[in-house]
Amino acid sequence: MAELSAWLMKSVLSVRKGMQVMEEKKAAGVLHDFYGPCPRVGELIPLSLQHVLAAVVGVITPAIIVAGVCGLSDAESTMMIQAALIMTAVATLLQLFPVFNRIGAGLPVIMGTSFAYVPTLQAIGAQFDLGTIFGAQIVGGFIAILFGIFVKWIRKLFPDVVTGTVIFTIGLSLYPTAVRYMAGGSGSESFGGLKNWIVAIITFTVVFILNNFARGILKLGSLFFGMIVGYLTALCMGMVNFAALSEVHAIVSLPRIHYFEIKFVPAACVSLAVVYIVNSVQTIGDLTSTTMGGMDRVPTDRELSGGIITQGVVSILASFVGGLPTASYSQNVGIVTVNRVVNRFVFLLSALILLAAGLIPKLSALLTTIPQSVIGGATISVFAVIAMTGIRMFTKDGFDSRKSTIVGLSVAMGAGITQVAGSLAGPGMPSWIATVFGSSSVVVSAILAIVLNLVLPKSAKS
Repeated sequence: MAELSAWLMKSVLSVRKGMQVMEEKKAAGVLHDFYGPCPRVGELIPLSLQHVLAAVVGVITPAIIVAGVCGLSDAESTMMIQAALIMTAVATLLQLFPVFNRIGAGLPVIMGTSFAYVPTLQAIGAQFDLGTIFGAQIVGGFIAILFGIFVKWIRKLFPDVVTGTVIFTIGLSLYPTAVRYMAGGSGSESFGGLKNWIVAIITFTVVFILNNFARGILKLGSLFFGMIVGYLTALCMGMVNFAALSEVHAIVSLPRIHYFEIKFVPAACVSLAVVYIVNSVQTIGDLTSTTMGGMDRVPTDRELSGGIITQGVVSILASFVGGLPTASYSQNVGIVTVNRVVNRFVFLLSALILLAAGLIPKLSALLTTIPQSVIGGATISVFAVIAMTGIRMFTKDGFDSRKSTIVGLSVAMGAGITQVAGSLAGPGMPSWIATVFGSSSVVVSAILAIVLNLVLPKSAKS
C-alpha cells in the first residue's frame, strides 16, 4: 500500500512538472510571436520597461543638447523633451500598427529622436538657429519618404556584406557612447569618478549574470533587473538627484504646435538630407537585425519601405511641435536579438509609457533621474550584440578576400576619420564636408561599402 501511495505521489508530481513545462513553453511562445496574445502582467511590465529604460536617455538627451546649442530657455527645453518623448511614442506605434499598409513596418521596433543626427544638428544650430534645423528636418523627412518608396529598387545596393558592415559599424560607433555613460556622462563634474564606475560595473555584472545563467523572466528581462539594481545602488550612494521633480507642477502638459519658427536654408537642408539618407540605410540594418535576431528571417520590401517612410513622416510632424529627427534605436534592436521577445504588446506598452512620460511632466522628470552610469552598464552588452549581428551577416556565406576588402576598408575609413578631430576641416575644405562626413563613422562606412561592393569583381563562388 505504501509503495502504491509513493508511486501515485510520484506520478502526480511528474504530471504537475510536465504541465508546468508546457505552460512555460506556451508562455515563451507567446513572447516570441509578434501577433501573439498579450503576455502575463509579470512578464509584460519588466520586458516593456527595459525597452523604455534602454531608450529614454537617447530620447531626451538630443533635445537637451540641441536646446543648449541654440540657447533656449528652461521652459523651451522642457517643451523639446516632451515633444521627443511623444513623437517617439507615435513613431513606435506606427511601426507596430501600420497605417494604410504603407506607413509603418509592422515589426517590433522602437523608433524616435536619435543621437545619429546630433553632430549635424549641433553644427546647423550653432551656425544658424533652431528654426533652420526644423526647416532642414522637413526636407530630410521628404527625402526619407522617397527613399522608402523606392527601397525595393534600391535594396539591391545593400546585400548582406554591405548591411552587415553598416550594422557592425553602428555597434562599434556606440561603444564610446556606452563608456561615456558608464563614466558618468560627458560634461558631468564626476565624469570618470570611482562611484560612477562602481555603479556601472555592478549594473553590468547583474545583466551579464542574469542573461547568461538565469532562466525565464529573469533572463528575458536581464536589462531591466540590472538597471533596477544599478539604480538602487546609485540611490544608496547619493547619486540620484530628485531636484527636477520638485520643479514640475503641472499634472498634464500638451506640446504646443508651431511654437518654434521654421526656416529653410539650402546648405542646411542639403547637409541634413545626406544624413537622412545614411540613417535610412541604418534603418534597413536595424530592421534586418530585428527580423534576423528575433524572427529568423530577413525583412520584406514592404516592411523596409513602411519603416523608412515612418521615419520621414514622423520627422516632418515632429518639426511642428519641437521634436527632432527620428531613427530606429539600435540599443533596443540589440535587446530583441538578445531575448528574442517580439510580442507587439510588449512594445505597445513601451510606447504608451513614453507617451505618458511626454504628457505627464512629473513622470518625464522621474525618467531623467536615472544616472547615466546605470544606462551605460546595462547597454554596453547590447551594443556588443549589435556589432556581432553585423559580423554574423557578412560572414553568413563565408568570408572571402572580397568581403574582407569591403568590410576592412569601409570600417577603417569610417572609424578612422571620426576618431581624428579636424581631419576633414583643413584649408580649402568646405565646412559642410566635415559636418556631413566627419561626424559619423556610419556615413563614410555605408557609402564606401556600397561603392566597393559595386566596383569589386564578384568572387567565383558568387
